[in-house]
Amino acid sequence: MKKALILLTTLLIAAAQSAGAQEWESLFNGKNLKGWKQLTGTAKYKVQDGVLVGISTDSRKNSFLATKKTYGDFILEFEFLTEGINSGVQIRSHKDDERGVVYGYQFEIDPAPRAWSGGIYDEARRMWLYRMTENEPARKAYHDGWNSARIEAVGNSIRTWVNGIPCSNLLDAADKDGFIALQVHVVNKEQEGARIMWKNIRILTKDVEKYCTPTDAPLVNNLNNVLSDKEIAQGWKLLFNGENSEGWQSAKHLGTFPQGWTIQDGILSVNKGDGGESTGGGDIITTRRYRNFILKAEFKLTPGANSGIKYFVDPETNKGAGSAIGCEFQVLDDKLHPDAKLGVKGNRTMGSLYDLIPAPKGEWESYTIDGWQRAMIIVNGKHVEHWLNGHKLLEYERDNQMWNALVAYSKYKDWPNFGNAEEGYILLQDHGDNVFYRNIKILEL
Repeated sequence: MKKALILLTTLLIAAAQSAGAQEWESLFNGKNLKGWKQLTGTAKYKVQDGVLVGISTDSRKNSFLATKKTYGDFILEFEFLTEGINSGVQIRSHKDDERGVVYGYQFEIDPAPRAWSGGIYDEARRMWLYRMTENEPARKAYHDGWNSARIEAVGNSIRTWVNGIPCSNLLDAADKDGFIALQVHVVNKEQEGARIMWKNIRILTKDVEKYCTPTDAPLVNNLNNVLSDKEIAQGWKLLFNGENSEGWQSAKHLGTFPQGWTIQDGILSVNKGDGGESTGGGDIITTRRYRNFILKAEFKLTPGANSGIKYFVDPETNKGAGSAIGCEFQVLDDKLHPDAKLGVKGNRTMGSLYDLIPAPKGEWESYTIDGWQRAMIIVNGKHVEHWLNGHKLLEYERDNQMWNALVAYSKYKDWPNFGNAEEGYILLQDHGDNVFYRNIKILEL
């Protein structure tokens, strides 16, 4: 018992010494707004009972109260309480005087049923970088009343916690430093006067890496065509290296790479053609087959564009006109391309299993990132899933009676044993429209 007490005392002393070594700086003195300045908007900021209070107004522009100093690598902690209105805390942010807006990374405060508190939004620039659909359990972290927040920004890594629960885990290289700012979001007339409050705002800027916290939040890697250390350890491989066509070939002329595709600035794109299926550069496929895998790819559409990501592709199946045959994750501008209205019950819309299983109507539109979308296809034996921007659109089982019946009522009915192969190539489709791809990676299961 005595030895246990001695050990416990030693551990407590060591912990106290470690905590004492952390040189925290208070960003809010609890008395006034010294060290802060309002940059945009008409919301009112004041100090009341040791709390920094933002009061919403019916305005067309978000309000931001920013630190006068800028910060690079840091750990930021604070407590927050909202009276039902959306808000956020900017980090490494900047003001665009020409547009009159604040832009940059934002720690999301979201009391709505969507429950994305702790997510990372790119204010006035790229929109969502880390949605809490990436980390479903963490959507329960926020609760009514006061909440605690922690943000660790070190190099390209930004990680967040709400009430001690890991939320976001992002790699992104857009900004290395900038100010911290407290947002009062635009509200409607009925919400005018609602408040968002902060207290105990402190920052650590020395020996930051030493005090970083382990996290099990899923990683979103926004570094173009670069695998993180964690991804490498897990076994991920790049299918596109960002520099050349290594690993890809024409679906119709194996061993060659078609002229109708361009590689520039780390982006692989199919050039604009006549809108026909595989009538320009033609489809491209991987140089090897895959069986069980998780495939991730980012894509960006031009207005009205059509393309697709196919798997279980056999280039020998269709030697004639048109695209190579395989299961397809539809890539389409639903609003402007007529194909969205064809098929059955929307089974040719964005993210659908083309001509077979529809994605939920309009689901993807809420998850746009500056035109770039993040597709994920999971194949594990007979089970397949389609994901878009961290949100599961659909799942299905293949090679069974129900699957074969579904195929029999589709455009694939004339292709023997469609979708039932144990392995196949992965394909990016040329449908005569300009479409961009990057960050194509695969994990074999």
